[in-house]
Amino acid sequence: MSKTNANTAVLDVNMEKAKKEGKLWYRIKKSKTSYLMLAPYLILFTFFTIAPVLVSIGLSFTYFNMLEAPSFVGWANYIKLFLDDDIFMIALKNTLLFAVITGPVSYILCVLFAWIINEFRGKLRAFLTLVFYAPSICGQAYLVWNIILNPGKTGWLNGILIKMGFIDEPILWMQTEKYVLPVLIIVQLWLSLGTGFLSFIAGLQTVDKSLYEAAAMDGVKNRWQELWYVTLPSMKPQLMFGAVMQITQSFAVADISIQLAGNPSINYAGATVVTHLLDYSSTRYEMGYASAIATVLFLLMVGTNKLVQKVLGRVGE
Repeated sequence: MSKTNANTAVLDVNMEKAKKEGKLWYRIKKSKTSYLMLAPYLILFTFFTIAPVLVSIGLSFTYFNMLEAPSFVGWANYIKLFLDDDIFMIALKNTLLFAVITGPVSYILCVLFAWIINEFRGKLRAFLTLVFYAPSICGQAYLVWNIILNPGKTGWLNGILIKMGFIDEPILWMQTEKYVLPVLIIVQLWLSLGTGFLSFIAGLQTVDKSLYEAAAMDGVKNRWQELWYVTLPSMKPQLMFGAVMQITQSFAVADISIQLAGNPSINYAGATVVTHLLDYSSTRYEMGYASAIATVLFLLMVGTNKLVQKVLGRVGE
């Protein structure tokens, strides 16, 4: 009987200890040095990321014109957004098309090109990495496409097509509705080999080479099987980071549309959620309505990220 009581007492003590260790304050106190080192980043992240998001969500339920104090309007902004704002629905459709096409395609291209470039060594690998990464960091990349898409005969694309006999007259590429979105998607793909691409290059270089030998003994026969069963599972953190970056880029398309098609574009063919947001926040100063647009975009990004996390969790299975 006494032995049973003793075991029960030990079990109760262990349970209390587990509960105590599970509390946030206990973990912070136990690892106070680590949290102290993280404090500068956590403070900046809270004030410049978390706080603005919360403020934006709050303002989305108000009418706020920057001159008067915000006045509560409930769900009016969201009702107007989905039921009365035809331009937003066009922008939402374009943004989803961007996300569905450029997101997966650019992600696969980043992985594929990083995998191929990683097979090279030394200066050649560094040079190829720079060649593929350079467009994403070039601030004047749009000048190149403005020259290519120039509506006159001096435009490179028009000149080539006329010379080859495909067209007789120059095409107004960014002033013709049916061409605007496809061209913007192509440009976005050209610019998409950015930070995620670099993270894949770095991740590939950290894969343990002995895993390939073990995989060969287990029956892996070719490079594609190595990629699926060894390489990708070994770099899941980089895959997740790259996915977040590609999702953010595909949903946040705005600059290429404004620079190439204008804002507004012809019949809003190049409008996106972000260009619509910029219109209401930077031009009309209807900050409550702009906050509602930003909140919808935020929820779209979060939902897509959760879905992608589940999909990537199955890599290598």
